[in-house]
Parts: sequence; C-alpha cells; structure tokens
Amino acid sequence: MGGLGSDAAIEAADVVLMTDEPSKIAQAIHIARRTHGIARQNVTFAIGIKLAVLGLAACGLATMWLAVFADVGVTVLAVLNAMRALRSS
Repeated sequence: MGGLGSDAAIEAADVVLMTDEPSKIAQAIHIARRTHGIARQNVTFAIGIKLAVLGLAACGLATMWLAVFADVGVTVLAVLNAMRALRSS
C-alpha cells in the first residue's frame, strides 16, 4: 500500500501491531480484559454508592457531606482502583 496506505490503515485500525511478534495479541487481549473488569468494578461501585445515598436522601437520612462523599469520594476511590491497571502482571 505504500507509505500513505500504511498511515491510513494505522489510523483506521483499533489495534496496531508495531512489531513482527503476533504473540503480543494474547498479551493485548489479557490487558484489555483486565482493564474492562476494572472499569466494570468502578461503574458498579459508583452507581451502587450513589443509589444508596439517594435512598437515604429519600428517607431524609442523608446529609450534604454524605452526598459530597458519594460524588467526589467515590470518584477518588474509583481512580485509585483504576491505578491497579498500571501494575504489570
């Protein structure tokens, strides 16, 4: 395809192997599955905490500080959980 075709293929592709080692595909799949799992954990945790605080607020038991924790605190915890993906496995 030449130089221009290669650039177009790289920009259009979801995954690009930059080496001549097809065995890296297995490693990429492992990383993708692990990242997907961590993202699902974060979403489930965040929605669960926010629903719990919403339920408490409907009963009149939630304070403003609890709502702030449900928003900002859960975000910080999700970021810390996502940092696990930086570890090599």
